[in-house]
Amino acid sequence: MKCYFFISLIFILAVYGYSQVDLNKNDVVPEKTSEKLVVGEDLTYVVKYAFFNLGEVRFKVLEKTQINNKPVYKTIAYIDSYPDLPIVSLHQIYESYIDSTLFPLKFFAKIFRDDTVFVEYNFTEVSKVEMKKGKYGSSKLLIDSTATTNNRLQDGLSILFFARMNIGEHRTDSVRCFVNEKEEITVLNFFTEREPVSIDAVEYEVDCVRLNGKTDFVSVYGLTGDFEGWFSNDSFSVPIRATMNVIIGSINLELIKWNEKLWNPPLYKN
Repeated sequence: MKCYFFISLIFILAVYGYSQVDLNKNDVVPEKTSEKLVVGEDLTYVVKYAFFNLGEVRFKVLEKTQINNKPVYKTIAYIDSYPDLPIVSLHQIYESYIDSTLFPLKFFAKIFRDDTVFVEYNFTEVSKVEMKKGKYGSSKLLIDSTATTNNRLQDGLSILFFARMNIGEHRTDSVRCFVNEKEEITVLNFFTEREPVSIDAVEYEVDCVRLNGKTDFVSVYGLTGDFEGWFSNDSFSVPIRATMNVIIGSINLELIKWNEKLWNPPLYKN
């Protein structure tokens, strides 16, 4: 299933097995822990291509619950194209249940179309992922099997939060994640330099740090190749803006709404 990795490329992710580089003592690196996943967080982004707004992506942290007696955060993402678009129609929901190590225990996706499809992954062990895929209204599953791996894997939503908790260190990571019912790798380059970023929803320049990277496979909207993202330079590391290549050019994603009672974009001060 190609669609759900769209989420992971939006702000680009994080890591299992990396080569860490020593930090400059003058670099400011905000503290990151799993407790920075705040219940009630609500972030919405617009997806832009050239002069067109294609749709919106919304991320929420819904609650802290348990799976198999292990505490997890229930996170959710909604992807919706605008209804008047002639070139694309996307309506999808993704859920990831993330433990204290910022790895998922369960992933669930629902892709709405003429024959709505669901996908479920259960990360039962370090070496196994139980997979189910089928159509709503049908008793027959398209996929019902188990994949084996030598690594703990991120899913298409959990890696966003994993990245946020680790942003702000100068290093290169190889991200191992479970995509399209198989293991894939995306290379990420994290940077520590502060950069001012302008978005329409904020009247001032936002204090950010950057990452970039590359993937070799093609995902939804034709996403492939190089990408770049900017995160707020604070303890929450909220994704602010991203640019990604597609087959016919590039698209941009930009923060447009957030829960102001929990967080506001930090002001860049030169």
